[in-house]
Amino acid sequence: MSINKVVVAGSGVLGSQIAFQSAYKGFNVTVYDINDEMINKAKKTMAGYGPVYKKDMKTTDEKINSALDNLSYSYDLGQATKDADLVIEAVPEKLKIKGDFYHKLSEAAPKETIFASNSSTLVPSDIVSFTDRPARFLNLHFANHIWLNNTAEIMGTKQTDPAVYSEIVKFAKAIGMVPIEIKKEQPGYVLNSLLIPLLNAGAALWAKGVADPQTIDKTWMIGTGAPMGPFGIFDLVGLRTAYNITETTAQQSGDKTLRQVADKLKEVIDDGYLGRENGKGFYTYPDPAFLKEDFLK
Repeated sequence: MSINKVVVAGSGVLGSQIAFQSAYKGFNVTVYDINDEMINKAKKTMAGYGPVYKKDMKTTDEKINSALDNLSYSYDLGQATKDADLVIEAVPEKLKIKGDFYHKLSEAAPKETIFASNSSTLVPSDIVSFTDRPARFLNLHFANHIWLNNTAEIMGTKQTDPAVYSEIVKFAKAIGMVPIEIKKEQPGYVLNSLLIPLLNAGAALWAKGVADPQTIDKTWMIGTGAPMGPFGIFDLVGLRTAYNITETTAQQSGDKTLRQVADKLKEVIDDGYLGRENGKGFYTYPDPAFLKEDFLK
């Protein structure tokens, strides 16, 4: 068993990062998305990683061009997955969407293909019943800006074949990640189990009118020495992703404060604020206020 051909399904914030990083590390990667419009957007996103990697990774034009050459694109799921060793799913964080996708994927992909979900909030046992291969399914979760924040959290079910799990650990290392091996299913994995309570607490203060986002971030940054506060993190994660996670959790839990937060996030998104993705969220980019010298004064 070895992984050479990778398909990344979904070309949003994390999907595009996973695809480019895998291609940068020498894998043949096909980016799958639902239509030509999304594919064209993905191609522009991939081209934009060149300057970012040159700045952050001190890499060369030759390596960037090689990564771009390793990428192909398709909105035909059968064509995209016909010889895939691994499909990494990064579709929206809604169970129905994921379920519909995995039903189609199970029909399209070869029987030996490994399926890995990048889900942030759903554990693999929430999803595995939608697939036709429980032994070859697990979760593989990445942090945003994966070329710098290079964790890959790996979580299987009791049905996951240990050899498949080991192969994904090897793959994570091969694309420059530090594999975080999760020993049992845990919503939020390790990273989000620590991060989401912080984000929810900050968002609740905002939704209740206790303080504005900049004041909340300033307080956290001064008090802990952190490089950004919860609203800077919201922008980094992407407000649509933050909304989807909050909306799902609010529905499942019935928590009134989370409902308030989800509704406030939707208002912001409806006004066109998506975070770093489009250069405006709780801050404007590329020069957000929290990086300016006088922000903490």
